[in-house]
Amino acid sequence: MIGREFQDSLPILPEAKSRFRKMDNGLIPRRYAKALYKFALEHGSTEKVYEEMKEVIYAFENNPELQKTLANPYVKNEDKEALLKAAAGDKVENDYLGFIKLLMQMHREDYALLIALAYRDLYREENKISQVRITTAATLPEGEMAKLRSMVAKAFNGRTLEYREVVNPEIIGGFIIDVDDTRMDASISNEIEQLRLNLISK
Repeated sequence: MIGREFQDSLPILPEAKSRFRKMDNGLIPRRYAKALYKFALEHGSTEKVYEEMKEVIYAFENNPELQKTLANPYVKNEDKEALLKAAAGDKVENDYLGFIKLLMQMHREDYALLIALAYRDLYREENKISQVRITTAATLPEGEMAKLRSMVAKAFNGRTLEYREVVNPEIIGGFIIDVDDTRMDASISNEIEQLRLNLISK
């Protein structure tokens, strides 16, 4: 059973709540995420919880009303708990189920998305996982896409890469590769823009 590690620290005095509200939006999710990661690590389920948290994030992104429902005091706790279970997919681990129950007990269910995001980022940091987005003007044949992936893998050797492919006709041709905060722009639209800027500067 998930223990005291998840529990909040001493309550903030009423007069200080306004001052720390924005800070809590970052501190509370990170604290819960770190505790959940440590708990899952002891049970060998960090990766499974990671996959569940990605499902939760996806559910929030595709269901804007979910956050409002969880924050609604008139919605029954059992209904909120059922929503959070469903958000993680068809099959969920006991660690995630226990975590949901704790959120409900601590009245932190409206932090579920922020905690999921914090856990996702923590897991990626601890496991050296980078996010790769490959943007092309049209869908590329698998052989050409494989060459781009291979190029990225060589440049970021030693890291686990999670790929996402995006089609954006506005880049006209070529490709744009984003790896975390690093960008390589080999698009035709970028070449045209550079030519335009060079002409302006003359």
